[in-house]
Amino acid sequence: MAIPRRRKTTTISLPPQVFRAVVRLAKANGMTTSELFREAFRRYQREERTWEELSAYGRRKARAAGIRTEADVERLIDASRR
Repeated sequence: MAIPRRRKTTTISLPPQVFRAVVRLAKANGMTTSELFREAFRRYQREERTWEELSAYGRRKARAAGIRTEADVERLIDASRR
């Protein structure tokens, strides 16, 4: 009976200079290129999640302050500069 694989494999194409940079970076950090890409993806996910949370916070604060459009933002900036 075959043991189920815990990982899936994918292929990506990179320009040669990018590939060489990936290999150098992975080696410099003591990891495989697969580990480097997994870490890069985890960081990307965290960054996206953080951006979404910040955007949602900003939208809530803007609604609470009565800001509905970019014109409202411009008006408030102009008023604060006077």
